[in-house]
Amino acid sequence: MTGGQDVIPTPARVLTSPSRELSATTALIPYQSRIIEDYMAHEILVIEKSRRIGISWTLAWLAVTVAGAAATAGGMDVFYMGYEKDMTRQFIDDCGKAARILQMAASNVQEDLFIDPNNPDRDLKIFRIDLASGFEILALPSVARAFRSKQGLVILDEAAFVDDLDAMITAALALRIWGAKIIILSTHNGDTNPFNELVEGIRAKRTDYQDYHLIRITFEDAVKDGLYRAVCAKSGKEWTFEGEKKWYEKILREFGSKADQELHVIPTATKGAYIPRALITARTSNSGVVVRWGCDDKFVMLDEPVRRQEAEDFCKEELLPLLHALDPKTPHVFGQDFARSGDLSVIWIMALEQSLVRTTPFVLELRNVPYEQQRQILWFILKRLPRLRAGAIDATGNGGWLGEVTRQKFGARIQAVSFSEAWYRDNMPPFKSAFEEGSLTIPADRDVHDDIHALRLVNGVARIPVKRTEDESGQRHGDAAIAAALAYAASSADPDIYEFTAVPDPRRSLGGGRDYSADITPDARNRAEDFGARADDFGLRGGISL
Repeated sequence: MTGGQDVIPTPARVLTSPSRELSATTALIPYQSRIIEDYMAHEILVIEKSRRIGISWTLAWLAVTVAGAAATAGGMDVFYMGYEKDMTRQFIDDCGKAARILQMAASNVQEDLFIDPNNPDRDLKIFRIDLASGFEILALPSVARAFRSKQGLVILDEAAFVDDLDAMITAALALRIWGAKIIILSTHNGDTNPFNELVEGIRAKRTDYQDYHLIRITFEDAVKDGLYRAVCAKSGKEWTFEGEKKWYEKILREFGSKADQELHVIPTATKGAYIPRALITARTSNSGVVVRWGCDDKFVMLDEPVRRQEAEDFCKEELLPLLHALDPKTPHVFGQDFARSGDLSVIWIMALEQSLVRTTPFVLELRNVPYEQQRQILWFILKRLPRLRAGAIDATGNGGWLGEVTRQKFGARIQAVSFSEAWYRDNMPPFKSAFEEGSLTIPADRDVHDDIHALRLVNGVARIPVKRTEDESGQRHGDAAIAAALAYAASSADPDIYEFTAVPDPRRSLGGGRDYSADITPDARNRAEDFGARADDFGLRGGISL
């Protein structure tokens, strides 16, 4: 080993709160403060970030305050790993500067050797700072074995660029048995990289990631929070709005085509479908059917009673048998991708089985159906859908009307969704995860399969590209895929539940006869709820005597 200097002979400072010490000592940019706050609140923190916005610097200050605190105040050893030597040296130097500014009793940076028992001919250099608290900060090589027999806060920097991220995380998780904390941060390195798979798994709310907390910080987020002001303060330059605008545009121009991944936190997309054809086929069930109904241009000009009767006949002949076949004890949800002309309007029904699998009993595709008849058909379904739990309607553009009146009719359990990049980012990973884990079924239908297969990553977010396709009756735009994603999102919602409580029948109780209301079974109450739905009495509380 190569030794370092002794502990600096200044009075030791025992911190009572790492976050309080940090905020009191240095002016943090808001997103940097949020990282500290989220570290205090969560055991495993994952940060997908832009380059050069001071996150590693922030974590160096956090490392010093954590290692400098007493064990009773959350103090512990800190282990930093970067994928190259220069990163580890920079981090430990930042820690040394932070320790001096905070007036902590700490050693100078020391250099030691990490001896790899599996490769004794390749000893690796590590850097260390010892603090008066008894804890230390170690900057280690990005080798999973370096975690053996360690305990403390683990920081994995630029995780998308390490050789074996899965092994690194597995080794770090072993430290959690005795209370360690983990921070994983990186810019992106492609959408198939293990780091992006980790991020997508967290967004998908997979069971194995339920203890992870995700933060996303883009270059634009950092600038809005005051990054350029901090740059000016460091360089002694006066901040101006015009100067910030020119600086921001210059940075984007210099990064060019790489800006999406490096600054906007959008992983570079590989070619191919978001959900592979093999997965789509694997989730196919012959029990689901697709019903289609289309209208010609003359239909919209027919008298209202004629249009209403035509739609009623279609519902009774095609949909009512399917609705009657549904299990009355099973909760159901739906999603609708709305369109008036050109594209399809698709209503996707999902049943929430006891096994937690979302099965698809039927899908309805409407082409060129007038607004009023779309409302009529949708409400026909919802009034008869057993245990309607939730629904999500595409309320973008013309769908806003249908979403609004349906919410007014059936309550807040119906979501009117205005599509945005954030909605796709939050809801598409769980949808894809359902295919991967086998927790949904879809109908055996070529067009439905093609719609789902049409999903692509656009700017790092799964959606349907602008290009349309054609089926036998007209153009499609991935409509079934969006309806399915809406239904799946509704299946994860936690809406208000309408319950039924029977009250005594005064005619029976006062007349001396037996009061049967107390004997009503849960199944009977559920049937009463369904009866209320079919009778158009949503929201009725009590008042039904059986």
